[in-house]
Amino acid sequence: MFEKILIANRGEIACRVIRTAKKLGIATVAVYSDADVNSQHVKQADEAIYIGESPASQSYLQIDRIIQAALDTGAQAIHPGYGFLSENDQFALACQKNNIVFIGPPVAAILAMGLKATSKALMEKAGVPLTPGYHGHNQNADFLKQQADAIGYPVLIKASAGGGGKGMRLVECETEFLTALSSCKNEAKSSFGNDEVLVERYVINPRHIEVQVFGDTHGNYVHLFERDCSVQRRHQKVLEEAPAPLMLETKLAAMRQAALDAARAVNYVGAGTVEFIVEQDGTAYFMEMNTRLQVEHPVTEMITGQDLVEWQLRVAFGEPLPKLQHELHIHGHAIEARIYAEEPEKGFMPAIGQISYLHYPTQNQNVRVDSGIVQGDEISTYYDPMIAKLIVWGENREAALVQMHHALEHFHVEGVGNNIAFLDRIIRCDSFKKAQLDTNLIQREDEFLFKNIQKADTNLILAAALTELLIRFNQNKMANNPVWQAEVLWRLNIQTNYPVKFKLNNQDIQVNLSANGNTFIAEYQGQQYSISGQLVDQNTIKMDIVGTKQKLTFSQSENALTLFSNAQNFKFEYIHANFKTDDTDLNESNLKAPMPGVITKILISANEKVKKDDVLLTLEAMKMEYSIRAPRDGFITSSYFQVGDQVKAGDELVEFQALTEEVA
Repeated sequence: MFEKILIANRGEIACRVIRTAKKLGIATVAVYSDADVNSQHVKQADEAIYIGESPASQSYLQIDRIIQAALDTGAQAIHPGYGFLSENDQFALACQKNNIVFIGPPVAAILAMGLKATSKALMEKAGVPLTPGYHGHNQNADFLKQQADAIGYPVLIKASAGGGGKGMRLVECETEFLTALSSCKNEAKSSFGNDEVLVERYVINPRHIEVQVFGDTHGNYVHLFERDCSVQRRHQKVLEEAPAPLMLETKLAAMRQAALDAARAVNYVGAGTVEFIVEQDGTAYFMEMNTRLQVEHPVTEMITGQDLVEWQLRVAFGEPLPKLQHELHIHGHAIEARIYAEEPEKGFMPAIGQISYLHYPTQNQNVRVDSGIVQGDEISTYYDPMIAKLIVWGENREAALVQMHHALEHFHVEGVGNNIAFLDRIIRCDSFKKAQLDTNLIQREDEFLFKNIQKADTNLILAAALTELLIRFNQNKMANNPVWQAEVLWRLNIQTNYPVKFKLNNQDIQVNLSANGNTFIAEYQGQQYSISGQLVDQNTIKMDIVGTKQKLTFSQSENALTLFSNAQNFKFEYIHANFKTDDTDLNESNLKAPMPGVITKILISANEKVKKDDVLLTLEAMKMEYSIRAPRDGFITSSYFQVGDQVKAGDELVEFQALTEEVA
């Protein structure tokens, strides 16, 4: 076996390869860009080599730098992961020229499958079923239109060198063809440097199913069954599962055999994926072959019990396949959800920023998380915004769905927008639950997925108020204030009434909490509720709201308190006061901390009259002391903190009521 390998990739897949390499006792070398200097794959590898600036074109796509890093560190082989250079024939050839093993297929196989038109010609010769269409090299516009007319509309124009939905156009009628062809060719040229296209019959409501294949240098070929990848947005996969549900065994057998025929046709070695576009009756047509490991390979691992990265390493080293076809079996059902930093309600716009809070569900034999992201990491504009892959297993599909829902409920991300709640809605929608799968599922379930988003109910609002108050109490106890430590809810000369205010979805919310022994009476929208609770740790609270016991996870930042419930996050924003001393502020009744700090002096008590500009209390922050003054003549109705208490920006310090002429 190899002694040392270099991983020409980053993030989740690099960490995934490192995990298997460590299991086999293989040393690993990571490469990294400026943006990844503190990334997990860099920390987990035995060595790490800097290869350039943050843009992939200046780092992860630099063949010479990666080859040199392998030579300098004595790596015997390079694992390309997926994306970047994983299907680049020039990179595989550079490895070969430098006596470095490319952990992937032969250069000839990459070339054969690299262009859709070329690969389809090969598949046709091998007897692999193709979607009716034109896959030749004649690119004359009038000729292509004649082919489309003969096929019958609708047709799909696809870039021969394309992928990921780029260079693809659906044409509904012949009058639209030439305009769509020009647009498609321009995009293909811009994206892939090649404007050659093919034209195929458009399959109505197709399923997207792929078969995992493996070949070795000893002439052995196996398939490891199939994965359904039909649930997509913008031609990008969202959820994948294995095996493909509700398919006739005869149709599956034909598809699996076609995938093996495709691999044999190009003398394939290593891991590959043969992708099919599938009619609703199960009739499958070859679409393309990805000459690498797929993002969704974990679902295959979960149902077969095999480590596909280990298979890759063994085959690349020259060993025969670990198992033959008769030794491979399907066990149970697996589903993978891709957790992205994106905002589904805004057209799946990528989200960037720092992940301020990250909690993964507990991993066990049924739940797996593949990721290269930890709390505090930055999602940048340079790379794919995937945070993690969540993979679950169940004895059957129904059990796997239950596992996925539970795991999504315990997957919490704060700081960037994410698709966790959206994924949970997908697995709960009727089409997915009934395995009525096709690539239009998200559009078909638009009403459920985008227009019935759960709102915060009264219990959740009360939970947020109680959580915020208990956090305040806990912060003050941590400040070693003996008064607070003596009795959690006790105040000297101050009412035991605590108003908590938030903004939720741009709506102001106020809950008044009154201490009642070791419980509270919460008043909200004219109703009263008995609530109690305690902080379990810095991100968990147990509570009882009118007899309903629950445990919630939360995260807190300077600007908001976020509660996680039913796979959704609810952000309760703090209301920050605009501190002024002129007459424009006379209507401000509550004075709040302008920044985080420690109370150093309390100069007033409850119900005390004060005059304009009287100092009410002082706050120390960043080694400076700030005076909080009365905005005008009035009196203090409540004061919420004691000397030594720590406060956050926006915390209410006192409640002030201006004197009217009648009161005066």
